[in-house]
Amino acid sequence: MIEFYIRVAIYFCCFLMAMFGMSGLDFNRFIKQGKVVQAQVLYFVICCALSYLMGNFVMALIYRFYKG
Repeated sequence: MIEFYIRVAIYFCCFLMAMFGMSGLDFNRFIKQGKVVQAQVLYFVICCALSYLMGNFVMALIYRFYKG
């Protein structure tokens, strides 16, 4: 059960880092005029995907470090 909470915390931290990193991009260049909702959905999906990848990477590193 504690492993579940650790995974959730890692994914949440990675999501926050992905949001922070993505805030440095100028999305206005890439979206069409009047497509704000679609751009926000894309932004959220990209942040979720990045946080999933980063979280799996961090957990793999932790697993390798503790399992030897």
